[in-house]
Amino acid sequence: MIFVGNERGNGQNLARHLMSSENEHVTLHEISGFASNDLAGAFKEAEAISRGTKCQKFLYSLSLNPPCKESVSTEVFLDTISRVEAKLGLEGQPKAVVFHEKENRRHCHVVWSRIDADAMKAITLSFPKRKLMELSKELYLEHGWDMPKGFLQPLFRDPKNFTLAEWQQAKRIGENPRELKAIFQSCWKQSDNLKSLANSLQEHGLILAQGDRRGFVATDINGEIYALAKWVGVKTKEVRARLGDHEALPSIGDAQTQIAKTVMPALEKLERRQADKHTSMSKQHEKLLWKMADSHTKERKALVARQEKRTLKETQARQERFNKGLRGLFDRITGAYSKVKRQNEMEAFDAAERDQKQRDALIFRQMGEKRQLALHSAELLEKSRRVPSRLQADLERLRASRTSKSNAPKGLGR
Repeated sequence: MIFVGNERGNGQNLARHLMSSENEHVTLHEISGFASNDLAGAFKEAEAISRGTKCQKFLYSLSLNPPCKESVSTEVFLDTISRVEAKLGLEGQPKAVVFHEKENRRHCHVVWSRIDADAMKAITLSFPKRKLMELSKELYLEHGWDMPKGFLQPLFRDPKNFTLAEWQQAKRIGENPRELKAIFQSCWKQSDNLKSLANSLQEHGLILAQGDRRGFVATDINGEIYALAKWVGVKTKEVRARLGDHEALPSIGDAQTQIAKTVMPALEKLERRQADKHTSMSKQHEKLLWKMADSHTKERKALVARQEKRTLKETQARQERFNKGLRGLFDRITGAYSKVKRQNEMEAFDAAERDQKQRDALIFRQMGEKRQLALHSAELLEKSRRVPSRLQADLERLRASRTSKSNAPKGLGR
């Protein structure tokens, strides 16, 4: 999925563009966080709030463009939008989501307000292009879409400093033969000798080594062994003709030890960061729970106050049904007073029952909101817990490969 995003002002022009009839179908899927239910009104609100700041480009507009031959569900689009928000720090910001269809192509536009209304300042978007490029590659790999040629970049240029996303991509690369083969073939075409090929592969996290049966192999962060000729798609004698003697290369065991030595500090740093992130998320969940509890308490008090005001008004109306003076005395003698009294009592009972149902409905809705928050937080916490667990498993494997004195078994090669 290709992302095209930019910060901008002039919300009215943007609203007209997004709702333009040039498209065959335009669907306003969502407007959230705004009081208005149309784009023009929503963007006017964002502009009005931005006037309390120095921000001129108060909107962030992003188009999500899947491969033209792929049928991408709305669920995938919405999940992607959530991931974009997490990467760019736009979670909880007011936004509008619009779908366009034209010439058998469906894509999506999302526009967020950049203004944090509580802090009254614009949210700074740090390195959005780089972050969106990383997410774009993740989506191509996850969904098995054909990767654009321009996306074929190194897994990580400096293993000592690679990010969590780069580590995860390096973990996945062995699961996508098409992507992996493209990397080998690209490095082969760019190289004309042993040294240049080794350097080119190393940029993709692959170390060239000498195999036991296949001559030239490569190994990666996952400890996998790749027969060079097979993955490049040429004959073994052609590999030997270009690269010469493989004896100058490290053994498979030494190459894996080299990767372990290079990558371990980065993984240890990532493990600490993820552990801190998990702790931070737990505290954030607690904070959200308290904030929600406070909001719910205020909502309940407001409902009770409205009900008490209505009860007082209804009670006064019922009391006015009783006649006073001689007419009141006459009503008591004739039994009219008792009838009015019974009517009032029944209406008071019904009113009390109605009020209780309203309070129950509010309580049930709030409980549902708490459950949703708990489920969402549990999913995020579980996800953040799994990452350090995988990092720990990788660290243990890398430490074992460093201390092991034995080379890889004979005849390895994928």
